Amino acid sequence: MIFTQEMLESMKKVEAAREANIAYEPPRMSAEEKEALLAEYHPDYKDKGFTTIKIGPNKGERAPIELEEMIEGRSRVLDLNVDLNKVDYDVDVLVIGGGGSGSSAAIEANKAGANVMIVTKLRIGDANTMMAEGGIQAADKPGDSPAQHYLDVMGGGHFVNRPELVRKLVMDGPGAIKWLNELGVEFDKDEDGTMVTTHGGGTSRKRMHAAADYSGAEIMRTLRDEVLNRGITVVDFTAAIEIIKDENGNAAGAVLLNMETGEVRVARAKCVVIATGGAGRMHYQGFPTSNHYGATADGLILGYRAGAKLLYQDTLQYHPTGVAFPQQIYGALVTEKVRSMGAKLINSEGEVYVHPLETRDVNAAAVIRECSTRGKGVPTPTGKAVWLDTPMIDMIHGKGTLEKRLPAMLRMYLKFGIDMRETPILIYPTLHYQNGGLEIGVNGMTRVENLFVAGEAVGGIHGRNRLMGNSLLDIIVFGRNAGQQAAAKAKTVTVGALTLDHVAKYEEERKAAGIDSETASPKLLPDYTRKF
Repeated sequence: MIFTQEMLESMKKVEAAREANIAYEPPRMSAEEKEALLAEYHPDYKDKGFTTIKIGPNKGERAPIELEEMIEGRSRVLDLNVDLNKVDYDVDVLVIGGGGSGSSAAIEANKAGANVMIVTKLRIGDANTMMAEGGIQAADKPGDSPAQHYLDVMGGGHFVNRPELVRKLVMDGPGAIKWLNELGVEFDKDEDGTMVTTHGGGTSRKRMHAAADYSGAEIMRTLRDEVLNRGITVVDFTAAIEIIKDENGNAAGAVLLNMETGEVRVARAKCVVIATGGAGRMHYQGFPTSNHYGATADGLILGYRAGAKLLYQDTLQYHPTGVAFPQQIYGALVTEKVRSMGAKLINSEGEVYVHPLETRDVNAAAVIRECSTRGKGVPTPTGKAVWLDTPMIDMIHGKGTLEKRLPAMLRMYLKFGIDMRETPILIYPTLHYQNGGLEIGVNGMTRVENLFVAGEAVGGIHGRNRLMGNSLLDIIVFGRNAGQQAAAKAKTVTVGALTLDHVAKYEEERKAAGIDSETASPKLLPDYTRKF
C-alpha cells in the first residue's frame, strides 16, 4: 500500500465527510482576514529568506537571498576571452529565451520583416510555458469584458500592478486567443465550436480557456511549429551570459556560451528581447518548484547588470497545490483547474477550511497555517500536507469528467498507483511563479534603450500576486508586443562600437561595496550535486 497508516486514517475522515463537504460552501474571506493570514503565514511576508540589495539600480531594496547572491555574483565574462570585434551572429532582433514569450516575440518580429534569432540555453520549448496546465484567461464572451478582467487582475495583485500594463494585458487578451486559435491551438470546445471556459481563483467570470490540462504544452507546440515553419534561426544549448552595449549605452547584443562545448560567441543585434522566464530553480527559502530545469532568473541578472531596474523582486508565487506525495513527483504542479472543477481543500480532520478559489497567495498561506499552528496537516516523508479531494469532481459533474478534463494529471498519479478519481491527493505549496521582474514600459522596453523584456521576466503586470491563466496570456500579449516593437525600433537603429564597459563598472561597484563573492553569475542551471 502506497499510503501510510496515518494517511489512510485521515483519508477515512475525508471520505466520511465528502458528501457534506460537497454541499458546503465555505465563506469568502474579508480583505482584512486575507491580509492578516498573509502577514502571518505567506513566505513573502517573512523577514527570513530576504536581504538588502547592496549595488545596482535597486540598491537598498529587499530581495530574496538567493537572488541577491546572483546580483552580487561575479560576471562570467570576466574570466573569458571575449573578442567583441569578432561577431559570430549579426541580426536585427536577438531573442534570449525559447519559451512562449520568446517564440511569440520572434514570430511577430519575423512577420514584421526583421532578421530574428532565438538563443536558448536548453532547447526551444524547454520552458515554464510547457509546464502550464490550467488555461489562459481572456474576456471574450458575452457577460464579460476587459474592464471586468482588469478589476480582477488588479485585485489579485493587491492593486499595486502597473495599470498601463494591466490595461494592455486585458485589452489585447481576446485578440491573443484568436491569434492562437488561428495558429492551430486545440482549445477545448463545445460541439458547436464555442470555447469551453471555467473560473479560476480570484476571477469573477468564467474566462479560462484550456486544452484539457496541458494548455501550456499545446500552446508551446503550436508556437514552436510556427517558429520552425517560418525558418527563424534557433540556437539551442547556448546561454546568454551578458548583454553587450554599444558606445552609446544602448543594448546591442549578447555574449553567448555554448553549454555543451564551452565556446564563447558574440551576437550583435539592433534590439534585444529578454524572455528567459522564471526563477523556481533558485528554490527560494528551500521550497520545491513546479518550474522547468532552466528557471534560474538569468534574465533578471542580465538586465540588471546592463542598467535595467527590477520591480517587485521580493514577491514570488507559491502555488497552493504542489504535489506533496509521492516523493518522486514532489513539488510538481496540481493545476488550479482541479479546484475550479469542484475539488476542495480538506485538512487532516476531514474539514473544509478555506474557499478553494481564493487567490493563490491566500490559499497557499491557508495550507501552511493548517500544517503548522493549527496542527491539522497530514504527515508525509517531506513534512506535512493537506488533502485535495479530487473524487468530488466526478461526483459533481458525472463519472468520466476527471479523466476527460484532467488526463495528464490522472496519468501522472496512476504511474505511482494513485487513482485520483477514487482517492484524494496530498498537496503543499510549491514555488511556481516570479511575480516581480524587470521594469518595462507599455512598449516592452526597459530604461536601457533597445533592451526589451517579455514574459515571466517582466515585473509589474501581476503586482504582488498573479491570477491563474494570466501568465499564459501575458507571454502572448507582451511577447507579441515586444517582437513588434523591437522590429519597428530596429529599423531606426545604427549600432555603435560594441563594449562591455558596463560589466567592468559593475565589478568596480561590487568591490566598492566590499563584495568579494566569486559565485559565477548568472546561475544558468541549478546544482543538485549531493553535498556530503
